[in-house]
Amino acid sequence: MMDSKNKCIIFSAPSGAGKTTIVRHLLKQNLGLEFSVSACSRSPRKNERDGVDYHFFSVEEFRSKIESDDFVEWEEVYAGMFYGTLKSEIERIWSEGKAVIFDVDVEGGINLKKQFGDQALAVFVEPPSIEVLEERLRSRSTDPEEKIRIRLAKAKQEMTRAIYFDRTLRNDDLERACDEAVEVVREFLQK
Repeated sequence: MMDSKNKCIIFSAPSGAGKTTIVRHLLKQNLGLEFSVSACSRSPRKNERDGVDYHFFSVEEFRSKIESDDFVEWEEVYAGMFYGTLKSEIERIWSEGKAVIFDVDVEGGINLKKQFGDQALAVFVEPPSIEVLEERLRSRSTDPEEKIRIRLAKAKQEMTRAIYFDRTLRNDDLERACDEAVEVVREFLQK
């Protein structure tokens, strides 16, 4: 296992860019990584499980945790839709001697990088184009048209934020992007 003591790996991207697929690939590579389960105030999607995919809270519960200072970072991504990273998740993973890997939206990634500085590697996953991103979001068949339009508008804004990340990983070929991600993460953990 690599020296992952108190290190963080942050993967961020617009919705549909492939960050979750890349993070899942990394978790299978025996790199000493453990997934940080984010918290959110939305309802679970089909096949999502509390404590595995997300920690699901009501808006009131989420706000209470904000008041209790339970988050490293949090944000209101859409009106009434909160996402955040619980301090307890990071402490749990570090206590196991592993590096934390995050799969978070772009603002969350920027906030985490600010919090952890050189302890963190922040990777922005870039889709080949907005058109390809739209095609990916539609092929999921998980969101209504209005939500897809909102996600695409947000994605255009998020693409301008890549400059705040340590590395940009273009996902125009998933296998190549996964291989490159392993290389970049391995290099960071060996520092």
